Amino acid sequence: MDIETKKGEIIIKKIIPCLDMKDGMVVKGVNFVGIKEVGDPVAFAKKYCGDGADELTMLDITATVEGRKTKLEMISRVKEVINIPLAVGGGIRNITDIEDVINAGASKVGINTAAVKEKNIIKEAAVKFGGEKILLAVDTKRQDNGKYNVYINGGRDDTGIDLIDWVKEAENLGAGELLPTSIDTDGVKDGYDIELYNLICDAVKIPVTASGGCGKLEDFAEIFKKTNVSAALAASVFHFGTFTVKQVKEYLGWI
Repeated sequence: MDIETKKGEIIIKKIIPCLDMKDGMVVKGVNFVGIKEVGDPVAFAKKYCGDGADELTMLDITATVEGRKTKLEMISRVKEVINIPLAVGGGIRNITDIEDVINAGASKVGINTAAVKEKNIIKEAAVKFGGEKILLAVDTKRQDNGKYNVYINGGRDDTGIDLIDWVKEAENLGAGELLPTSIDTDGVKDGYDIELYNLICDAVKIPVTASGGCGKLEDFAEIFKKTNVSAALAASVFHFGTFTVKQVKEYLGWI
């Protein structure tokens, strides 16, 4: 949906289903644990595209921890059945990996752990492929002091890095978009972390996608009303048939 701001700027709001991948199948957990298989990625992708999804995100959630690349064949198979942008992440370690994923059909490439370990990969990738193709994916968790830290290796390891400092730096390095996921709200279905996304949106100018916690139609309305995110990503509610992308857009009055 196109929304005109008071300054006359046009902002595109998007609904994005997410396919978390493990062993070639779509999986889902809660707070990044208790991972269970839920279905075939190609079938899900085709359905979501048909339902009106604006984009699709596919994340190989164990590739980095297992020390392997994301599965290029699966990217190609998914891309064959959709006509919307496809963002892919997981197991990205260097510029060659990014190029391979783009050549397999990805419109955007999500970088998380590798960017934290070697931040110049963001700058190099943005220069070579264009910042619009480089998506900084960042897993984060609220700390006892109220601040948010950056986690890597599939949300397993706390880096001690302050989230807001990191997203600002990533933007300066050339990242074109942000995909921050709240580990605290992931799979809980109790709503997005509004405070988190306001902090991020206030800190950067590039598009931000909210991820983690959607459980009801009202959650989509709340995230768009109370924050400046450009997109809302969800998984469980779509995978388990709570509602469709079309029903979300109807509820929001977009169609």
